[in-house]
Amino acid sequence: MSGALSHVRVLDLSRILAGPWASQILADLGAEVIKVERPGRGDDTRTWGPPYVKDGEGEETSESSYYACTNRNKKSVTIDITKPEGQRMVRELAAKSDVLFENFKFGGLRQYGLDYESLSEINPRLIYCSITGFGQTGPYAARAGYDFLIQGMGGLMSISGHPDGEPGGGPMKVGVALADILTGMYAATSVLAALSHRDQTGEGQHIDLALLDVQVACLASQAMNYLTTGQLPQRLGNAHPNVVPYQDFPTADGNMILAVGNDGQFARLCEVLGRPEWSADPRYATNAERVRNRGELIPMLRQATVMRTTAEWIGLLEQAGVPCGPINNIAQVFQDPHVQARGMQVSMPHPLAGEIPQVASPIRLSKTPVEYRQAPPTLGQHTEGVLTDVLGLSAEELDRLSKADVI
Repeated sequence: MSGALSHVRVLDLSRILAGPWASQILADLGAEVIKVERPGRGDDTRTWGPPYVKDGEGEETSESSYYACTNRNKKSVTIDITKPEGQRMVRELAAKSDVLFENFKFGGLRQYGLDYESLSEINPRLIYCSITGFGQTGPYAARAGYDFLIQGMGGLMSISGHPDGEPGGGPMKVGVALADILTGMYAATSVLAALSHRDQTGEGQHIDLALLDVQVACLASQAMNYLTTGQLPQRLGNAHPNVVPYQDFPTADGNMILAVGNDGQFARLCEVLGRPEWSADPRYATNAERVRNRGELIPMLRQATVMRTTAEWIGLLEQAGVPCGPINNIAQVFQDPHVQARGMQVSMPHPLAGEIPQVASPIRLSKTPVEYRQAPPTLGQHTEGVLTDVLGLSAEELDRLSKADVI
C-alpha cells in the first residue's frame, strides 16, 4: 500500500452514510479501514434497495447500490458487540488502531465499554470520532438525527425550492443526503487534523461531530445574509440571492444555466444576446442594481434566450467568456467528455457482480494518488483474515466464536 494514509488503521463502527463516507475518504487515501458489522445483517444500507448491484448476467445481487456508493477499499468484519467476547475483540482492535468512527446514539456505546473514555485508557493515541444528529451536548443530544430531518431543522429547506405562490412552491430538500455527506467530509478533515496533532504530541482525542452543526455551518452566505441584516432569506428557486443573472433560463429546446459573476461578463452576455444597451442601462450596469431590479431584467433575458437552442447559446457564450452550461441528467453527466476525461467513473472487480461500477474520488494527489484496491466488501468477507492477522486468533478460536454467533 502506497497511499498517503497507508500507515493509518481505521476501525469503523459506523453505518448508513455520514460515517462510512468519512471512512471511505480515508480508505481512498490509503488507510486500512476495518468495517465492523453485525453478523447476519451488517450495515443497514446493504438492504436499502432496489436498485441492487447486478452480476454479469444482469441479475440483481444481494448488495444494494446505496451500500456500494460509500464502502469501497474497506474490510468487512462481523462482530456482535452486544456479547462480551465481541466487545473484547473490538477493544483489542481499537488498541491497535489509529482512528475509530462511530455513529451510535449519544452514549450508546458506553454500555459495551466501547465509549471514548474506556478506549482512550487502552489506547491514549486513539482518535475517536463520534458522529450523531445533534452532538454530545445540548438539549437534543439524545435524539436520533436523519439527513432529511436535519435539512429541515438546519434551515436548508427554507431556502430550497420555488417561492410560495409559484407552481410547486414550498420548502424542498436537496436531491442527495447532503447533510450526511458534508458531515462525512468534515469528519475526515477533523481526523486528519487530529492525526497531525498526534504526530506532534502523541495524544489522541475525541471528535464530536453533529449533523445539525454541519448543516448550520454550511448555510454559508445565506446565514451571513441573515446575520448581517436580520432579514430572512427567501426561496428563489434556481436564482441567487446576491448575484444576477445567476439561474436557469429557457432555450428553444430546453433550458440552460447562466452564471454571470461580474459586470464584465454581463456586458459580454448582452453583446451575445444582441442587446448591448442593457449593460449600459444604470438599472442593470452593476450587480447591485441588477439584484435590485431583477424583477424587470429576468423576464427580458428569458424572452431573449428562447430564440436559440441550448447548444447554440453555449457555443456563443463560451466563445465570449460568459459562464454557462446545460442542465444534465445523470446519464448525461457520465457521458460528458470532460467527466470522462477526468476519469470520474471506474470499475472494480467484485466477488458477486464480477465488475462493479464506482464513482471515482475527486481527490487528485500528484505523489500519492487515490488507489481503487478493493470493491465494497460482502458481509464478513474479511472476518477471518483480520482477526487472524491483527488479533492473532487461531482457526480453533474462530470456529468457536462462529458457533457462538459472536462473529
